[in-house]
Parts: sequence; C-alpha cells; structure tokens
Amino acid sequence: MVNSSLSVSVRALLPLLLAFLGGFSIPAMAGNVILIIGDGMDDNQITIARNYLVGSRGKLLVDRLPLRSAVQVVTVDEENPQRPLYVADSANSATSMATGAITSPGRIGTTAGSDKDIVNLVELAKQHSIKIGLVTTASITDATPASFYAHVNDRGCENPSAMVDFEKYAGVIVDCSPDLKANGGLGSISEQLINSGVDVALGGGMKHFTPDAEGSKSSVLTLATQAGYTVIGNADQLAGDHGGKLLGLFSPSTMPVRWHGEDGRSAEKPETSFMNMFHPMLGSVTYPEPMNCEDNPDYAGMPSLASMSKVALTELTADTNTSFFLMIESASIDKQAHERKACGSIGELQQLDEALAVALEFSDANIDTLILVTADHGHAAQILSERTIYEALGVPIHSPGLVARIKTPEGAVMTVNYATNNFVSEEHTGISVPLLSNSVGVGKIPAMITQPEIFTIVKDYLLD
Repeated sequence: MVNSSLSVSVRALLPLLLAFLGGFSIPAMAGNVILIIGDGMDDNQITIARNYLVGSRGKLLVDRLPLRSAVQVVTVDEENPQRPLYVADSANSATSMATGAITSPGRIGTTAGSDKDIVNLVELAKQHSIKIGLVTTASITDATPASFYAHVNDRGCENPSAMVDFEKYAGVIVDCSPDLKANGGLGSISEQLINSGVDVALGGGMKHFTPDAEGSKSSVLTLATQAGYTVIGNADQLAGDHGGKLLGLFSPSTMPVRWHGEDGRSAEKPETSFMNMFHPMLGSVTYPEPMNCEDNPDYAGMPSLASMSKVALTELTADTNTSFFLMIESASIDKQAHERKACGSIGELQQLDEALAVALEFSDANIDTLILVTADHGHAAQILSERTIYEALGVPIHSPGLVARIKTPEGAVMTVNYATNNFVSEEHTGISVPLLSNSVGVGKIPAMITQPEIFTIVKDYLLD
C-alpha cells in the first residue's frame, strides 16, 4: 500500500499526470480496488435522488467523479444460453462483475444450462494474498455480495434450510440439491461465506446463519466463530476494536432503510371519476396528494453504510503490506423500487454517496486505490411532469402506473412513476447503467463497456 503526504490537490492530479507522461496510459501497478454498487441505480434513480438531496442545480458526490462510462448489462436464457435476454437480475449481473462470465437470471457464480462453477474475484484474490471485504445493506448472503464468493444454482439458497424444495415466495420453489455437500456441492450461501476466506463481511442476514449447517449439529454462526470470525450484531460492537476476520450481521434480513414516505406511504394509483368508467376520455382524474420523506423509525440504531465501510477499510488495512478488494453495496435502491417507495430509494442513494465520501477520503491518502461506482441493472422509476402536455384538452389523461408525488426541499413537487407491471412488485428494466471512477481510472475505462469487462478492470488492477 502506498501512503502519501502530498496535498489533496496534487494527489488528485497525480494519476492524470502519469497518464499524460505515459502516452495517456497509466503504468500498471497493483493496488486496492473499492467497487461500490448501487443495486438498481440507473440514471433515473440518480436524478430522483439528486433533485431531492441537493436540488436540480446541485451535484451529488457521485456526480463529481472525473470519469463516467456506460455499461451494457448482458444476460442469457437458461434454456438456450446462446440466446440473449435484455433484462437481468442482481444474481447474474453481479456474477458478471465478479467472474467476467455471462449467465442467466438467478444464478450465483455458475454457468447457464451446464451449471458449472466460475472462478470469482474472491478466489482469485485469495490466491494472491489480497484481502477481501464485502459490505451491504442487504443480507450478506443476498445476490450481489454472494456472487463475489459463492457458487449455487439459485440465489434463494441462502442457508442450509433453504436448499431443497424451498418456497422462495408465492409458490415459487427453488431446489439446490446439486449444491448440497452430500452431493459434492459447496453447500448453502451462508456456509460458503464462512469457508470463502473473506476477511470482512458486514450487512444484514442473521437469520441465514442460525440454522444448523448441513450434516452438523452446530449452527452456521457457530461454525463461523470456529473458522476465526469475530461475530458482531449491533452498531456499538461495530465501533469496537476487532482484528482478524470480522462478520457483522445487524438485522435478520435486509437492513431497514433510512427514510420512508409520509405515514409509510408508497406510490398510489391516480383516481378517475365515475364518468371515466363509460369512456376513457370522460370525467376527471385526481392524482395522489404530495408526501414528505421522513425518518424511518426502524432504522434507529442501525449502522450506516458509511460507518460499515469505514470499519471495513480499517480492518482491511491493518496489514499495510497487503492490498485489498472491497465491494460496497447500497442494496435497497432496488428493494424499495420494487415496492414503489421513492423515499426509501432516495435515502439509500444518499447512503451510497456517503460511503463514496469514505472511499474518497481513503484514496486521498492511498493513491493506488481505484474506486469504481456502478449498478447491477436498471429499475422501475421515472420522473413525470406534474402537468401533462395534453392538459389543455380537458380530458382525464394520466399515468397507467402508480405515482409518488414527493415534496422536495426546493419547495416543488417531484412526480415519480412506477409502471413496469400491474402486480404487487415492480420489475427491473434493461437500460444501460453508469460506471464512474476516481482519477485512478482515467485511461483505463472506455466510454462504453459490457458488464463482464468490470471484472477484467478490477482483476487487472488488483493483480498486475
């Protein structure tokens, strides 16, 4: 690890100067990588959060990074891996970033169709004595973090009791029988984590470590302590001194979000008058009342994404002779969008921006640190005009979806629309996602890449 007493301004310019002197290519040198993932964070989500957090004329910290690229998300059909799909889930898109391979939705570190394990960044890093940290506001066994260390045919197989004929939701059954240890597999995702060699893992998901491990009378959590992990479960313990391997599980499943809509409100359906039943051009329409974003009481006592990230960096740099890879995920930008809860997504993007501040502060003193900020896929949410352009026609034209009208600190109302389906949960979209970097990435990242190339960028920087 390289430490520097240079001023912040000089440190920020150094990679650019090296790029200029080297013919616009940065000399290869192994260093640290911090990969920050906003789950479901496409440009719509960033713009919604920007408008609320800093105003339409302001800039988030993520907006101030010196390099911006676009990422095409790629995925394939399970039944025919040669046929592309155009919308991914977090499992296969995170697998692309963690392994460089393209697979089908729901798979964690395994190939579509043939179900072969794919070497991931954690395994490569461990071969080179590089430390590994994973931080998330989801369960540490959820799809995005799991893709960096696990191999399983379905993301739902998070613990030993969820491996065979497990009902994931609403009659959807998953079966990871081939991944049972008894069948030559690596076991559930939580079991794989404690055997992965990951040095620091912080997030939610305690319920996935309390079942007994396969073929054992001891819980996965007990086996974690036997494997050398210090296990913590609250913010006070996070602030203590640790050392060695650290496993923090701060909630049973996904960690509560910072904000929610006023009185717990989410997006709502515009209401049409009685006459609209007879013809869509008759009657009138009433949109939902505007709402404030307010503190979510369930968030009280939770460690922030920034505080978890800071602890992870402290732990990973205890040995100054070792480089590291740290993945940080703000998970509920996605999860709140599924539930049509714009305030929750905004608060999670704020958490990502705060974690980025921690990463940038670290990189100021450690100029060999590459910071990447990206998303796994796009999601439902778009800003609509408060007044339709067809208003003068005097007919009840309205969104066919559900609408959240958010009162912003600028004194305006921002209308956020959700309309991917007419079911209880919104879906992902197939839009490309951003990739942003600190100055270390200048000269290394093209203007447009496919998602598996993120793996190559990380691998090359870590291992060269």
